[in-house]
Amino acid sequence: MINLVLFGPPGAGKGTQSEKLIKKYGFVHISTGDLFRWHTKNDTPLGKKVKEIMNSGALVPDEITISMLKEELDKNPDANGFLFDGFPRTVGQAEALDKFMAENNTAIHFVIALDVNEKELRERIAKRRTVENRADDEEEKLNKRVTEYFSKTIHVLPFYEKAGRLNTVNGVGNIDDIFNEICAILDKK
Repeated sequence: MINLVLFGPPGAGKGTQSEKLIKKYGFVHISTGDLFRWHTKNDTPLGKKVKEIMNSGALVPDEITISMLKEELDKNPDANGFLFDGFPRTVGQAEALDKFMAENNTAIHFVIALDVNEKELRERIAKRRTVENRADDEEEKLNKRVTEYFSKTIHVLPFYEKAGRLNTVNGVGNIDDIFNEICAILDKK
């Protein structure tokens, strides 16, 4: 079993690379963004809370996010591995994820950080907004998410670097070249 966190700012290509990694390795994809969207779309009690928080551009509190993740892991006891997309976003979440994984006799083996500059991110998100009509990419919300990433979320990287699990990949370029670089890292295990 290989478990990894795919890390990067909004628009870095996490979703695109996740699809390719899932197809190749058979990972169970756990995207907090997808989980939040599903709960809000289906107007679950959790979805109502998440919607209010997301509409303000803030991060969903750790305890809500971690509960959702635990539920998803429990649904897939025979998984080949898990790919976490959009989580953890804080050192506290990273510590909670490590603890939860250890309780389940596994670990986060790799953290892949997609490195993309802010100008490229904004261009990608503008294109995504047009093509996919994603409401979460409205300018004001986007600014909050990008600011949140660079002021808070990026501080998770040293946590994983210290643990020897961080791998940085240039997220600008040909999608297949980026994918092949990620695969080369994962295939070392």
